[in-house]
Amino acid sequence: MRDLDIAFDEHGLVPCIAQDWGSGEVLMLAYMNAEALERTRETGEVHFFSRSRTELWRKGASSGNTLALKALRYDCDADAVLALVQAAGPACHTGERTCFHNGELERVAPFETLPALERTIEQRAAARPEGSYTATLIADRELNSGKLREEADEAARAALGESDERLAEEAADVIYHLAVLLRGRGLSLHDAERVLDGRRKR
Repeated sequence: MRDLDIAFDEHGLVPCIAQDWGSGEVLMLAYMNAEALERTRETGEVHFFSRSRTELWRKGASSGNTLALKALRYDCDADAVLALVQAAGPACHTGERTCFHNGELERVAPFETLPALERTIEQRAAARPEGSYTATLIADRELNSGKLREEADEAARAALGESDERLAEEAADVIYHLAVLLRGRGLSLHDAERVLDGRRKR
């Protein structure tokens, strides 16, 4: 779609939602004018128009927390833009990962669980806190591999003769140990998702 097809409002602006390319988390909402949209396409980094300062701004210009563009999408009326992005650091000026960090936070959406788990594993891998089971697994790949085999076997046994709840619990253990093993190799569950996506398109 061309920029001319975008239904900018009477101020020449269109709302833009930034969504994490890997996790699907909504990071922020800001506004674009035609120039911001053009600069975003040209540079591959998201630009917005500040309504308070009445000027164009590149996200992360001062903080370094940029948003690398992966894809632009538009809604059915072309009066809202969705920017699928790869975030370098927190999206919110408060230091939170997403601007949407207030409200009913005790109700975690299903899509938030695995990204949060991977961020925790990444933190343990970097800090290596004493007594951390995750840090122990990352430091000992053989131990981690053995635990993954053990949990996968328990999941298979649960599938054959135990309750649905028990199978779900064993599957969660498999996913956790797999995520840790991948992180130890510098990979993530997203790498496995990418392979699955490639197979889906065949």
